[in-house]
This record gives sequence, structure tokens and C-alpha cells, in this order.
Amino acid sequence: MSTNLELHALTALSPLDGRYANRCDALRPLLSEAGFMAHRVEVEVAWLEGLAQEGLPEVAPFGDSAKQLLSGLVSEFKAEDAGSIKAIEKVTNHDVKAVEYWLKDKVKGDPSLAQAAEFIHFACTSEDINNTSHALMFTRARDQVVVPALNALLTQVRGLALEHAEQPMLSRTHGQPATPTTLGKEFANVSHRLALCIEAIKAVKPLAKLNGATGNYSAHLSAYPDVDWANFSRKVLAKLGLEQNTHTIQIEPHDWMAALFDAIARTNTVLLDLNRDIWGYISLGYFKQRLKDGEVGSSTMPHKVNPIDFENSEGNLGLANAMLRHLSEKLPISRWQRDLTDSTVLRNVGVAFGYCLVSYDACARGLGKLEVNAAAIDGDLDECWEVLAEPVQTVMRRYGLPQPYEQLKALTRGKGITKEALRRFIDTLDLPAADKARLLEMTPRTYLGLSVALAKQP
Repeated sequence: MSTNLELHALTALSPLDGRYANRCDALRPLLSEAGFMAHRVEVEVAWLEGLAQEGLPEVAPFGDSAKQLLSGLVSEFKAEDAGSIKAIEKVTNHDVKAVEYWLKDKVKGDPSLAQAAEFIHFACTSEDINNTSHALMFTRARDQVVVPALNALLTQVRGLALEHAEQPMLSRTHGQPATPTTLGKEFANVSHRLALCIEAIKAVKPLAKLNGATGNYSAHLSAYPDVDWANFSRKVLAKLGLEQNTHTIQIEPHDWMAALFDAIARTNTVLLDLNRDIWGYISLGYFKQRLKDGEVGSSTMPHKVNPIDFENSEGNLGLANAMLRHLSEKLPISRWQRDLTDSTVLRNVGVAFGYCLVSYDACARGLGKLEVNAAAIDGDLDECWEVLAEPVQTVMRRYGLPQPYEQLKALTRGKGITKEALRRFIDTLDLPAADKARLLEMTPRTYLGLSVALAKQP
């Protein structure tokens, strides 16, 4: 095979840009390198416009044409513009300086902007632009892509909880028969956890700073000692929709990013748990999977219908969480006032989010293929009368009968019991007639507690 291969979906090193490329399209405008450049342009423009509005004698307020030009540079940023900035970077060997030079070139045709060109990137360090861009990028990726994808999954799981709220199911604590539940209640457990996790993701506040080389506004004050730069910075950030971190070194310390990545990773763990449980229930025959014409389950075993979507989701959740947890552990640590290790790591947030999207999509597709095999679920329950040992011994305790737990243990532990044998035992008990009748009428399918009501709770 030739070693000189052009980059496209089949030659990409990462499956996110190859096999799974279409599942990550929503992230590309936000978290790609071109997206990073676009956000840097947005921040530089916001800073320049803020300076023009501050009333500095050297920067007159911009007229409508200048404002329109600057607005267009942000709203109409294209891949070709990113390519131009990249070409400048080949000379500067500095990505943020390349953005500054590109902007200066773009505004030179407007007299007022040309006069203010040296106030592009005024008093800023690269990290002022980068951390603010990252805050915008990650917040928008969260709000526009990740949370909607999770909300769609939540809606799907909630729908399954309601649809199957009344389908009795044998529980399996430690993998062994246990107190029955309903299939819908088990989905409701997941939807409840997932809803809390999504709220935790949404609750993380993005922080940013525009305060110079070591966070002290030193360069700013050297030029304009009478300006309240901390307040000015706060106003620029607020206009971008961000909250100011007032105390930083050269970098914004990334604690909020760690909180965001941890919150997403915790959500992914809930979905990992779901994937493995569904995989197990498919193995037990509780679910069948809708077939698709032309699909093959095994290259040699024609009968196979494998739970590939849940396996795919589980694998990609593992990749996502490995990256998210590395990011959350690494990013808040910087030697002294700044080292560059965060810069290269932050370029991989799109990869972590990409694996999240791939896994969410696979889980959703798997859930959409499930068909409940009620006969298998009911059959399991009908063979497990020993699960009624729990209510029988509990009622015996209420009325003070001798050694209730021990009697039921001797009767059922490790050997099961038939419907007839259990009812013969109940008949021997000195219990009030109503309680005895209730126990005699009880079956594994009706011993469900509040599971049906809980499954139907919003």
C-alpha cells in the first residue's frame, strides 16, 4: 500500500474523523482548530470593541461601517480564513500572534480601524485570548451539542420506563434471584440518575480572565493607570456571556473545566452501567433486537444477533472518560505562574466530546432496537417462588412468630421452593386470616411494592 495517502475518512488516524466522522459533525465548528481560531477572532474583536467604547483618547468610538466589518469577521469566519491564519503561523510560529496579524490585515481598509490596529491584542497575553475562547467553545459545545444529545437519551429512557412500567421482572442482586421489580422501574432508575447528572453538567459556571501576563493588569496600568481594568475586563467578559475569575496566574486555572469534565464523566458512568445491564438482559433473553435487512451478526455463525450498539457505546464511553478524567486531573495544575502543558492537552477536548457523542448515538440506536420478550421475563418469575420468602418472614416478624427468618432460610435457601410447598407452609402459620389470605394470593408477579408507581413518576 502506498505510504503517500491524502487525508480523508478512510485514511484518518482517529475514527472520529474516519468511521464515526458524521456523528461528530456538530462539534467541528466549535472544537476543531478552525473553530478555535474563530473563537479567538471573536474574543480579539470583543476586546477591541470594548476599548473603543471605553473612551480612551487614542481609540475613537467606531462608526457603523467599522462595527459591521468587525461583526462580519466573527459571524462569517470560514475555513479559508482559518487557512490564512495558519499560513501566517508558519512565519510567526505563534498561533495567537497569527490571529492578531490576520485581523490587522483585515481591518486596514477601514480608516478608523486601521488607526486603532495596534489596540488589537492590546496589553493581552496569548492566554487571555485562549482561555476566553476555550470558555466559549466548551460552554457552547456543552449547551448546543452534549446536553441536547443527553436530553434525547433521557427522553428515550423515560419513554421506556413508562411503556414498561407494569411489566414484572425478576431482580438479580449479586446475579441471583431477588425481590421482583418492573422493567419500567429499572429504566426509571436510570432516567432519574441521568436527569440529576445532566443538571450537574448544566450547573457548571464557565470562568475566564483578561488580566495580562501574570494576572495583575500590569501592562494595562503601565499605559493607562487611571482605568479600572479589572472592571473593564469584567464588562468585556460579561458581554461574551462569561463570568470573570478575579484571581489567576497567567492562565485561568481551569478548575471550572475540571468540574465540567468530571460531571460529563459521571454521566457517562451512568450510561456505562445502563449499557452493561441491557447487554446482560439481552443475554438472558429479556430483550430481542429488531433485525435490519442485510445485517450480519457473525462471519461464521448465521444465527447471531449481537448487542453491538451497547458494546460500541460501552467502548467509546471508556475512551471518553479516560480523556475527560485526564483533562480534569491535569488542567488545574501549572508550574509556578504558567507552563505550556495545558495548551496541547486542551486541543484534545474535541476528541473527548467526540467519543461522548459516538457513545450516546450508539446507546440510542441500541435502545431503539429493543423488543421486550415478556414470555421470557414472566417465565423467569414463575420459576422463582423463593423470592416470596421475604414477605412471608416479614409478616411473621410483625406478629411475633418464632424464628421467622431462620424458618424461611431452612425452607428455601439454595434450593428454591414450589408454589405448592410455599402455600402449605403459609397455611401452617398462626396469622390473622386477612394477612394469611394476602400471602396466599401473592405471586412473584404481584410482589412489586411501589415499583409500578415509581416507574410512572415524572
